[in-house]
Amino acid sequence: MFDGYDSCSEDTSSSSSSDESEEEVAPLPSSLPIIKNNGQVYTYPDGKSGMATCEMCGMVGVRDAFYSKTKRFCSVSCSRSYSSNSKKASILARLQGKPPTKKAKVLQKQPLVAKLAAYAQYQATLQNQAKTKTAVPVEGFSWGNYINSNSFTAAPVTCFKHAPMGTCWGDISEGVRVEVPNTDCSLPTKVFWIAGIVKLAGYNALLRYEGFENDSSLDFWCNVCGSDIHPVGWCATSGKPLVPPRTIQHKYTNWKAFLVKRLTGAKTLPPDFSQKVSESMQYPFKTSMRVEVVDKTHLCRTRVAVVESVIGGRLRLVYEESEDKTDDFWCHMYSPLIHHIGWSRSIGHRFKRSDITKKQDGHFDAPPHLFMKVKDVDAAGEWFKEGMKLEAIDPLNLSAICVATIRKVLADGYLMIGIDGSEAADGSDWFCYHATSPSIFPVGFCEINMIELTPPRGYAKLPFKWFDYLRETDSIAAPVKLFNKEVPNHGFHVGMKLEAVDLMEPRLVCVATVTRIIHRLLRIHFDGWEDEYDQWVDCESPDLYPVGWCQLTGYQLQPPAPQSSRDSQSSSSKQKKKAKSQQYKGHKKMTSLQLKEELLDGEEYGFLQGASDQESNGSASYYIKQEP
Repeated sequence: MFDGYDSCSEDTSSSSSSDESEEEVAPLPSSLPIIKNNGQVYTYPDGKSGMATCEMCGMVGVRDAFYSKTKRFCSVSCSRSYSSNSKKASILARLQGKPPTKKAKVLQKQPLVAKLAAYAQYQATLQNQAKTKTAVPVEGFSWGNYINSNSFTAAPVTCFKHAPMGTCWGDISEGVRVEVPNTDCSLPTKVFWIAGIVKLAGYNALLRYEGFENDSSLDFWCNVCGSDIHPVGWCATSGKPLVPPRTIQHKYTNWKAFLVKRLTGAKTLPPDFSQKVSESMQYPFKTSMRVEVVDKTHLCRTRVAVVESVIGGRLRLVYEESEDKTDDFWCHMYSPLIHHIGWSRSIGHRFKRSDITKKQDGHFDAPPHLFMKVKDVDAAGEWFKEGMKLEAIDPLNLSAICVATIRKVLADGYLMIGIDGSEAADGSDWFCYHATSPSIFPVGFCEINMIELTPPRGYAKLPFKWFDYLRETDSIAAPVKLFNKEVPNHGFHVGMKLEAVDLMEPRLVCVATVTRIIHRLLRIHFDGWEDEYDQWVDCESPDLYPVGWCQLTGYQLQPPAPQSSRDSQSSSSKQKKKAKSQQYKGHKKMTSLQLKEELLDGEEYGFLQGASDQESNGSASYYIKQEP
């Protein structure tokens, strides 16, 4: 990795050098590689095989990059200048402070910066040939500045099992050391230095160069999964130069001893970290695959769509009958809204047959094993029946949990649900939920968890009471034991930042915040927007991502709405917030869609902050006992 910053000598100082003044690094989690002072990590390219010294100017560099067959000169100009004895003598005398010899040896006298410059230039040329990740910039928005200026906390990567590295993030935490480009340097080529993680925010890490101690003036944010961050030792194996930042270059005369002391026993990234990142960003869905997906104009049925593009596991699906490819739908590959071809027929779900009777050239059905599997259920005994009442998240207004009814029982545990008081006569707005879905709840769920339940439209007997409603409608509540009561230890906490899909416009991924937690149910708020645009989302939803996901995958991030947008959306929402669209794009009330009916007839429903918020991720019972 590094050796001999003290006058470029072959120093063999150990970690017990008298020049060392730094305290030992505190031990970190043991699953990360430990940096050892074993003589193999600390290497220096100068003087080893494959290196050469220019006989004209004394520049040290890679032999293969030198000029002429004999590799005696670093450039054409040095080769030509060598023929002039007077010029050669003056240059060598200036470099060495003594009369020139036939073959000047300036290896030990040449300044370190000059040595590394030639080597770095050669390595930079090779690196430019390698393919690197491209980040998508967001004009005027920086996650790092946003988090620093407000002291925000971001949800850890381990909360998102579907995201890259979500299941193999390991113990990456504060204090882990990495090798990153040194931007505090006057060299024209890229050089590196050691930095430590000061703070983590999703994929992003706040880094501080080694040697700055408590000085945060040059701290910077970097995506841990990006192409410019490496485990300690990478520079040694890759032949990259390590150069201390210019600001602190004067602090130590023996940089080798300093690094040995600071890094021995510290933790760094696994050596195969970049490989794991690359593997976790390989997605099985490919363009031209055919799938069945919910019809956004009629929720009760599915249609055939073709994968047009795949970005970070998110699919842009174009409905097969769309000639200009503008009739599309965005979702994640693990979304419960997409299925293999033939799924609708197999469970008895309504399906819109395509006018296209023959597959287009190049299109092929996605293999069934690519889709998210649902849990097996036993419908042989007591099971859901048509007409049973329950509570459900309204897919046309995801900020509301509503009174709902089971309208049809399908095969394999699937149910068709309708929202009481706002159903179309033909059932075109029924929607399909699996019996194990975390978006349906037993009667009384909202009451016991102090969530405002949205009653049927036009229901006059307020406040709403389930006991009275069941008696008036001559219906029964779905048995509590049939619902999914599993609560994973998800790791989310109120106030955590993340990137979330706006399910009312599912092509958009926005800056968002967790504002409430009810067991496995999260209330997601879009920063800069009013609370009415919030959405209830399951903790394992594939539409939630860590901070930095958009940058990592190349997806465009939507920053918080500016004040002007908030003012305009506030005034327009007052006129349109009561309107509900049947088209399922996701979440915000959309002015471009045909409005179907008014919602709640002037009543606003929020939620109460109460003691039922479960931030412990526990699995305690959360259902209310039904009245006799």
